[in-house]
Amino acid sequence: MPENKLFTIGIEEEFQIVDPETRELRSHIQQILEDGKMLLAENVKPEMHQSVVEMGTDICKDITEAREQVTKLRRNLANLAKSKNLRIAASGTHPFSHWKDQRITAHPRYKTIVTDMQQVARANLIFGLHVHIGVDDRETALHIMNAARYFLPHIFALSTNSPFWLGRNTGFKSYRSKVFDRFPRTGIPDYFNSIAEYDNFVNLLIKTNCIDNAKKIWWDIRAHPVFNTLEFRICDIPMRVDETITLAAIMQAVVAKLHKLIKQNLGFRLYRRALIAENKWRAARYGIEGKLIDFGKKEEVPYANLIGELLEFVDEVVDELGLREELKYVNKILEMGTGADRQLAIWEQSYDTKNVVDYIIDETHYGL
Repeated sequence: MPENKLFTIGIEEEFQIVDPETRELRSHIQQILEDGKMLLAENVKPEMHQSVVEMGTDICKDITEAREQVTKLRRNLANLAKSKNLRIAASGTHPFSHWKDQRITAHPRYKTIVTDMQQVARANLIFGLHVHIGVDDRETALHIMNAARYFLPHIFALSTNSPFWLGRNTGFKSYRSKVFDRFPRTGIPDYFNSIAEYDNFVNLLIKTNCIDNAKKIWWDIRAHPVFNTLEFRICDIPMRVDETITLAAIMQAVVAKLHKLIKQNLGFRLYRRALIAENKWRAARYGIEGKLIDFGKKEEVPYANLIGELLEFVDEVVDELGLREELKYVNKILEMGTGADRQLAIWEQSYDTKNVVDYIIDETHYGL
């Protein structure tokens, strides 16, 4: 990350590789990588399961550049998959494919994870969205992270896109988050008083052989161990490019607003991890259709009210970052439903998860 690149954006999307005939996941990442080297260069990489492919943008200076890159990368990947008679699909879980049928990528990092975590790792067949927002100073990044934790459930609810697991309607809008909860060092992080305190925590885990490096801390938000970024990791991969860009825009706005408060010596109230986790549970279970808790008022509030308050909170930075159009799309998501709501609507027409896969594929290619 170049110095002083405040609020730059980097986006990573994890896609399913699907057979268009059977609609099942296919462990075919190697074929895509071999042909994709020229076209996708450093922007494509394998994940632990061979039926997962991750696309990552370069460092983008603003949301317009991020949209261009995400659209282009997704289009190129879709075309490459089609040339192999495969399709890409954007959903936090596959509606019916079983993790036990997927091959693990041959790589020392993944071998170590499977050896350490066994079935928990093998069953971790999930697809997320990770967004990096540039913050030039680690101390500031840590204090932004402390405050931004409060907004994680609000952002996450908009992304919910994984209602199915192994062919069953789970009753959750994001079952992906429940699968990932089995990993250690996940979920909402505690708050830290300083970057020194955080570094001491990481060093203790390394010294005691809990982890070999800070990348094995998989919290919903983290000060990235290598780049000068805050990385948001809580979201399901949404179906449409428009949804990905809207989520990235909200994250960028939250970071910029909190940064402004810190520079003015103003704080944002910090809440306990256990309280924020209550809202995360509600977001995973009900998505945008439930109520979250407003801890200030000490009452349950309909989701639409809270996301409205969040948008009001960040409003003063929206125009300087050029996010006005992107944030309007929040209303579109509230109107049409999240990916999970739309998947369930298709399923309720026929109770056939193959139809759901077809719909996910169509939506993944929407606007390309």
